[in-house]
Amino acid sequence: MAFKIEAFQNRFLPPAQGRVDAILSVTASPDVASGGNQVVIGFIVDKSGSMSGDRIEGVKRAVWRAISMLEEHVWFFVVAFDSSAQIILREAQATQVNKQAAGLALQGLTAAGGTAMSTGLAAARSIFARAPDAIRQAVFLTDGKNESEASTNVAEELKRCEGVFECDCWGVGTDWRVGEVQEIARAQLGKASLVPDPAGIDAAFRAAMEKASSKALKDVRLRIWTPQGAQVVFVKQVNPTIEEMTDKAKVVSAQVREYMTGAWSGGESRDFHVAIDVKVGTVGDEMLAARPSVAYLASSGGGWAEQEEKPPEARLFASWTGDDSLSSRIDNHVAHYTGQDDLAHAIQAGLEAREQGNEAAATQLLGKAVKIAHASHNADMTQRLSKVVEVLDPSAGTVRLKKDVKKAATMDLELESRTTKRVARKGAAGPPGPGGASSGST
Repeated sequence: MAFKIEAFQNRFLPPAQGRVDAILSVTASPDVASGGNQVVIGFIVDKSGSMSGDRIEGVKRAVWRAISMLEEHVWFFVVAFDSSAQIILREAQATQVNKQAAGLALQGLTAAGGTAMSTGLAAARSIFARAPDAIRQAVFLTDGKNESEASTNVAEELKRCEGVFECDCWGVGTDWRVGEVQEIARAQLGKASLVPDPAGIDAAFRAAMEKASSKALKDVRLRIWTPQGAQVVFVKQVNPTIEEMTDKAKVVSAQVREYMTGAWSGGESRDFHVAIDVKVGTVGDEMLAARPSVAYLASSGGGWAEQEEKPPEARLFASWTGDDSLSSRIDNHVAHYTGQDDLAHAIQAGLEAREQGNEAAATQLLGKAVKIAHASHNADMTQRLSKVVEVLDPSAGTVRLKKDVKKAATMDLELESRTTKRVARKGAAGPPGPGGASSGST
């Protein structure tokens, strides 16, 4: 089996309640290999005037080194944009000859003009569209604001790009807008990150190549079957990052919805929070609330074949009880990720209040974030928060706003606020006990 699915929930509900909450932990088998799959990697880089000097030179070096890392079966291309797009290098296989040609082509890249991000996305889309059977991954890099086109252009282009390729994004320096870059990354099933100075571009691109080259399973979708009368309230990815997925559901049938998660590597694991509303039963009733499965494309005979795995052990149930000691328990996985969601919201609201000069609200919200991060042992987030606030008592969430904070620190905190700490596992899960979590795997 290519996937293992574990389900964690408290199946016991009080009378008159019909909400079922669960965490689905989905893991790809480490035995799934990426070798032989067709992979196309596109570099979409900003060459506007603000990229002149060290930045454009850093980009040229980083793209060249990233291309040099690619295995021969991988294809690549380079698109650069300012107020319009230019194809620096058309798609080519990563042979030694083509890598050398890429190096020569990159030498002629110069920085000038405005910034119109949609043009770079559109040019990449047109190239990716020529390889529909490949795993298609883009790397997007900018250092500025999208000021040379209408604000709606990117949103419209992203609709056209949906399903064509995935994209991770980096912003260099601190003169770009977090929201603009995050919009691209989220729409394209990727992540947005900060590169504080040009020296970090090389490492960012190398990490991107390692990630893209490891992809082995294409178009992985989480599917949720619900019985008649039940409905999905929401589905969100909660690890490694929080991503809202509810509005992106595809209707497979009257009772099945699926949620695209993109390409996966062998051994990769993600967690999802699923909430289902079911018909309310009476005390003693039990019903099947949902049946999760994973659909994906696996390499087969030089092409791709659709597979679906439906582990019966991962099914979600609702059981009604009059025993408050059973129904009042919150599964620790659900509680943990609810807390991580609260942490993200507290950080985002706190930074917004700080930007608006509302120090009292910012202190309260960022203090709440410190308290949640400390309680969930999220050391990475605690460290990021400590660059923005002075932590006086982490367990109580007592903080003091710092006066002189580097812009890069607040941007990094905002970008990473949706990166979560995975719930601690206390050991292998057994069969569900009274009021406990149910868990299962293929």
